Amino acid sequence: QHVHPTQTIEPRRCPVKRWPEGTVEQRVRRALDEVRPGIRADGGDVDFVGIEGARVLVTLSGACRSCPMAKSTLADFVSERVQLYAPEIDEVVAV
Repeated sequence: QHVHPTQTIEPRRCPVKRWPEGTVEQRVRRALDEVRPGIRADGGDVDFVGIEGARVLVTLSGACRSCPMAKSTLADFVSERVQLYAPEIDEVVAV
């Protein structure tokens, strides 16, 4: 569609997902909830244990316990999402 230079166009309204709000723990838990289906699809799971300073402690269970890729999954998949939701977190550690 051609628009005349003096014509104004109303911007389209896009549904915007609200950025995660809440305490650090609430945002970390939301991030874990988002990655959990992908981890469960491979037979594993990740559970929140706690926060110590700028570190999130999690447990890996199921297939993740013996998987050689668990460390990579934690660093590349879980940590990335947690740090997106809670930038004050420096690392995610399996305990």
